Amino acid sequence: MMDCNVSHALLSGEQLIYAITIPLSTSIILANLFIILGIAWNRQLHNTPNYFFLSLLVADLCTGVALPFIPLMGVNRELSFSSCMVAHIFPNFLFLAFLFNLVMVHYERYICIVDPLHYNNLWMHRSFPLALLVVWTPPLLYASLPAFGWNNWTGPDWNGCCANNQNTTALSNCSTNGTTCCSYRRVFPNAFIYLEVYGLVLPAILTIAGMTGRVLWITRGQLKDICRLHRSVERGSQASDREQRLNLRYTRCVVAVSLTFLACWVPYLIYMHVCIAFLISDTKWSSTTHIVLSCTGIGSMAVVPLVLGLANRQYTEPAYKLLQKLRDRWRRRTHGSEEVAV
Repeated sequence: MMDCNVSHALLSGEQLIYAITIPLSTSIILANLFIILGIAWNRQLHNTPNYFFLSLLVADLCTGVALPFIPLMGVNRELSFSSCMVAHIFPNFLFLAFLFNLVMVHYERYICIVDPLHYNNLWMHRSFPLALLVVWTPPLLYASLPAFGWNNWTGPDWNGCCANNQNTTALSNCSTNGTTCCSYRRVFPNAFIYLEVYGLVLPAILTIAGMTGRVLWITRGQLKDICRLHRSVERGSQASDREQRLNLRYTRCVVAVSLTFLACWVPYLIYMHVCIAFLISDTKWSSTTHIVLSCTGIGSMAVVPLVLGLANRQYTEPAYKLLQKLRDRWRRRTHGSEEVAV
């Protein structure tokens, strides 16, 4: 009876994960393909800055593919050693690669605004392959550390997969088909998790937030200079309609950036710190809560490149033109068939 309850809980947890992540993953994949095709078809966008953004879109696309498997890392399953390592290391690598690419794109655009005179002399522009290695190789090396021995596989007896068997004395006795209990606690030691969260993920998010705030501050100063010059030319003391439009546009920009941060980063920060809190206290918590927080947290963060891409008309214009041509062709075909029928 207990075995049936454990199997039913595991199945319901996986169904909840797929019900949340499959629609979100599909939307992320299609949106990334939409922007990637727009960049590929527009030859004017074939330059180094857009290549960095293209690398980010590829990383985001891979994150969308791996999105259903990331919450599954919090579910105990019966897998072999190699399968368990792949199931945990590969999604973690894609997530870290996505984060490194996101930092690189923000840094490249940050330098473009802060120091435009030295923008074209950046090392990233002089050696683009080296920049790609910087954003893809360290995540792979760090995520692979558990496969090279930094894990809890030989730790105490893990019987999460066989909760119904209280007399289990070895992991190999968990099942008769050569599988063992696969849990993120066996793959990732606490020190590994703390280092990734507070040594990689949180500093990267704070760096992105800091660069974004610095850019908004510089933009505000430039806007004040423009308004001051405009008033000196017009010789007026009151703000003109053009100044009001500029201030309104800047306000909209600040609101859009703030809402994007709140919608995309805050859910992941909440999920990350809740997980750390339960990890420190070493207490069990509702699997449904963990699944919902992980799905919404990772999914909302994966939307950040889509916001950056869809907000740029240069990226979406070729795809829109293609869709418009297909729509016009379909209308002409249906109109011609109606005339033939008449």
